[in-house]
Amino acid sequence: MDLLNTLVDKGLRRETPTREEALAVLATPDDDLLDVVAAAGKVRRHWFGRRVKLNYLVNLKSGLCPEDCSYCSQRLGSKAEILKYTWLKPDQASAAAAAGVSGGAKRVCLVASGRGPTDRDVDRVSDTIKAIKEQNESVEVCACLGLLSDGQAERLREAGADAYNHNLNTSESTYGDITTTHTYADRVDTVNKAHAAGLSACSGLIAGMGESDEDLVDVVFSLRELDPDSVPVNFLIPMEGTPLAKEWHLTPQRCLRILAMTRFVCPDVEVRIAGGREVHLRTMQPLALHLANSIFLGDYLTSEGQAGHADLEMIADAGFEVEGAGEVTLPEHRASVRGGGCGSHEGGGGCGSHDGAEGEAGCGSHAGGGVCAPAPASTTPRPAEEPRTDLVAVRRRGAGTDLAPNA
Repeated sequence: MDLLNTLVDKGLRRETPTREEALAVLATPDDDLLDVVAAAGKVRRHWFGRRVKLNYLVNLKSGLCPEDCSYCSQRLGSKAEILKYTWLKPDQASAAAAAGVSGGAKRVCLVASGRGPTDRDVDRVSDTIKAIKEQNESVEVCACLGLLSDGQAERLREAGADAYNHNLNTSESTYGDITTTHTYADRVDTVNKAHAAGLSACSGLIAGMGESDEDLVDVVFSLRELDPDSVPVNFLIPMEGTPLAKEWHLTPQRCLRILAMTRFVCPDVEVRIAGGREVHLRTMQPLALHLANSIFLGDYLTSEGQAGHADLEMIADAGFEVEGAGEVTLPEHRASVRGGGCGSHEGGGGCGSHDGAEGEAGCGSHAGGGVCAPAPASTTPRPAEEPRTDLVAVRRRGAGTDLAPNA
C-alpha cells in the first residue's frame, strides 16, 4: 500500500505514523501536493467534518518583553515599530473580545508579553476573563501569559479560563539557537501545569525559522507526546527589527506540506492555522482549510491579518462552515476527557498565534492517489523564496488603539 493510503488508514485509527513517513510527507514534490492535501483532508473531515473554528486574539499588553526570542517583535532589543502599551483594563479587553465574538469567533485568546505573569497579573487576567464571560457566557477563553508558576493555572481555571496556550515553537535540539532566556523544558513544564489544572492545553510550533525537516518532525512528535487538545501552526513573519527578519524559507507548497504532516501525526486534534498564513499561504489559504479545522479571525498580536469578512468569505467559498458556539470542537473521545491525547497513544491548538509568527519532497502519483514510496527527507531548509515584505503590516488598530478592530 502506498504512503498516503497508509497515512490515511493510520489517521482514521488514531495511530502514530513513523518518523520516516512524516519526513516523507515533507519531502514530496510539488507535483504530488494535491494528493497529499486530499489524503490529509480525508483525516481532517473524518474527525471534524467541514467545520472551521474561529478564534480571536486580544493582545492585553504589547511590547517591552524581557525575553530574547529571536522570532518575536516584542522581544528584548526589538527594533520593530510595533504598538507598545501596558495592561488593558478588563472593560477594554472585554470590548475587544466582543468584536471577535460578533464576527463569529467561539474562542477568545488573551495574550500578554513577558516571561510569565506575576500573581497580580493573574488577578488582572482573572478579572478580564470574568468580564468577558459576563458578556458572552458561552465563549471559550484561552490565556497565553508565558511561563506559569505553581498554582497560577488553577487560579485561571477558577476564574473561568477554558484553556492555556504555550507553544514549544521548535525542536528541543535547536531551541537554544532561538531563545536563551528560558529553556525548552520550561515550556514543557508550563503545558504540563495547564494540563494538571484541568485546562485544555494548547501548544504548537513556528515554521520558517531556518529549521530542517527533522526539526519540524521532532517538534510535532513532541507535541503528540505532550498531549495538547489544540496545535497552532504558525508561519514566521520575518518582522523588520528582529533577528530573523531575513528568514524567508517558506513557500505556499511547503506550508501545506507542514500542515498535512501535522494532521497525520495529530489526526484528531484541533489543528489551527495561526500567524503568517496570509503572508506565506497567500492565495493557497483555502486549500489549507482541508488540513486544519481552526483559524484566527482578523488581526494578530502585532501584525495585521486579512479582513475578517474575507476570512468568512474564504471559508464559505471553499465549501466549509463556521463552527457554531453550541458545537463541540473535539471528537467525542477527546471532548469527554479534558486534555485528552493528540492521538491514540495507548496509553498529541492553541490557542495562540505566537507573536513572532505573525511577524511567528518523492515520486509520481497515480490513479490510486498518493506517493508510491517514501522519499529521502531533506536535511536542510528549502531555498529562501523572494521576500514578500509588502504583505507584512504592523497592527495599528484594535486593542491598544482608538480604532475599530478587524473582526
